[in-house]
Amino acid sequence: MSRIGKLPVKIPAGVTITVDNDNVTVTSSKGTLQQFMMPGINVEVNGDQLVVSRQTEEREHRSKHGLMRTLIQNMVTGVTDGFKKQLEINGVGFRAAVQGTNLKMNLGFSHEVVYAIPVGTTVTVEQNIITVSGINKQQVGQVAAEIRSFKKPEPYKGKGIKYTTERIVRKSGKSGKDK
Repeated sequence: MSRIGKLPVKIPAGVTITVDNDNVTVTSSKGTLQQFMMPGINVEVNGDQLVVSRQTEEREHRSKHGLMRTLIQNMVTGVTDGFKKQLEINGVGFRAAVQGTNLKMNLGFSHEVVYAIPVGTTVTVEQNIITVSGINKQQVGQVAAEIRSFKKPEPYKGKGIKYTTERIVRKSGKSGKDK
């Protein structure tokens, strides 16, 4: 039995979970998320808990058992608390600002970088911190990764966009001495 898959998902108050033939839908006041059901995996709602089980002990079903439970747990967490990623901009003259549905960034290029914020995510900027938040964990992570990819942090001065929890390993310059 999968260690993660056998754990039940607790359904908090105010969250509704609907299981159809091929979809699991999680609804709350914050929004609605939907996930397709993987073949060979059963999902049942028992009171205030959701139980994920597999039909057979085949390798494919065993591998998807814990994944399906984790995806549903992430949907429940998303519609109750939401997800958030923070990015930090380092560099002289590097700036970011939200204008309508676009994130405009000055990153040392000859042009301004404009990123269209997808529907379902919220981006805010305070000083040099960009905060990406939303109810879909995958989408929040993808948007944060795309913003970071415009100017990855470089190892010599640390200039660029990095996660606030990320640690940049610094290299010494040409001389080979530590500064």
